[in-house]
Amino acid sequence: MKVLVIGGGAREHALCRALSLDPDVRELHCAPGNAGIAAVARLHAVDVLDGEAVAALAAGLGADLVVVGPEAPLVAGVADAVRARGIDCFGPGAEAATLEGSKAFAKDVMAEADVPTARSYVCTTPEEADAALDAFGPPYVVKDDGLAAGKGVVVTEDLDAARAHARACTAAGQVVIEEFLDGPEVSLFAVTDGESVVPLSPAQDFKRAYDGDAGPNTGGMGAYTPLPWADPKLVDEVVETVLQPTVDEMRRRGTPFSGLLYAGLALTSRGVRVVEFNARFGDPETQAVLARLRTPLAGLLRAAAQGRLAAFPPLVWSDDAAVTVVLAARDYPAKPRTGDVITGLDEADAVSADAYVLHAGTKLDDSGRVLSAGGRVLCVTAVGADLAAARDCAYEAIRRIGLEGAHYRGDIAARAAETAAD
Repeated sequence: MKVLVIGGGAREHALCRALSLDPDVRELHCAPGNAGIAAVARLHAVDVLDGEAVAALAAGLGADLVVVGPEAPLVAGVADAVRARGIDCFGPGAEAATLEGSKAFAKDVMAEADVPTARSYVCTTPEEADAALDAFGPPYVVKDDGLAAGKGVVVTEDLDAARAHARACTAAGQVVIEEFLDGPEVSLFAVTDGESVVPLSPAQDFKRAYDGDAGPNTGGMGAYTPLPWADPKLVDEVVETVLQPTVDEMRRRGTPFSGLLYAGLALTSRGVRVVEFNARFGDPETQAVLARLRTPLAGLLRAAAQGRLAAFPPLVWSDDAAVTVVLAARDYPAKPRTGDVITGLDEADAVSADAYVLHAGTKLDDSGRVLSAGGRVLCVTAVGADLAAARDCAYEAIRRIGLEGAHYRGDIAARAAETAAD
């Protein structure tokens, strides 16, 4: 089949890499892509928020399947426009993507579906927000209701900081204020066709900018899978209590959710609770999860797009572990610097056949040099017999890469690797 991937980050590079390894994919295209994706797919310029432009590109290419990577195009209705042309598309329509586009909407769906989540208030004024903050007390959890590229959540002991974020959110619309959830967080992806749910391997990501979970929230600084410390029954429990009820509720509302449903979970002392839903593959967890998936990706995504998941064979996974470490630009996530030359990419790729570089915010200059073009610039993903081996390989590779002022966390999967060793 011919496949068109929409997006230009490391998530899309991971998707394109996996699709390029699928023997059923005879042509692979990406719009707009990036400097790394260009090695495995043909790139095209397009406004990813313009559904008609994306649909026209897909039709012109004769694409059999379109895979929409980022959340903003999904919320903008790009998948609807593609499907209107009679082309299979992996990704929910605009109404269903509101599960990510509005945290208040997601809370309403969870309430109707009896899905366990944090107690919360939806506030539209500073006074309502102040009352909610007082009701819950510290640590304060304040969430922008809309899309915020993974950086719209403030978790703080500082009441002034919580109030400031709440006021900024209410000035633009509304804010969700929640109780703090204790316990480790887990990301679980599920492919769904609106009825059947196929879970992927659970992963854990690292949101804070610096080691020891210090610094501000980011889009994600690294991830790993599998989770040696997690209950083996966790996936089945989440499918039964979270994912399937949510899919059923969306279908009951007349807005079936077809695509990738991402559940961000907290494993609290009171049981599993949903932190958030996303309507697409998460970044950087996708990079680690797809590194272990042995089932050809294109067939899985097309089965979801065509409503055939109930008959799809069980997924096959590698026994290896996978670790992804993100390299971020100077001053990320505040005001990342761009336009710097990146060196050592070939050296990083040469460290091992088990490690590879995935580009996020990169571009080529007129002389063919790779430059930084975003906050999260690239990541290294590595697989190994266990988490310790995968970590060693990933860090050996990322140390070969040069980018002035760049930073990365040195503790991705460290505690989990120790747990596995014990």
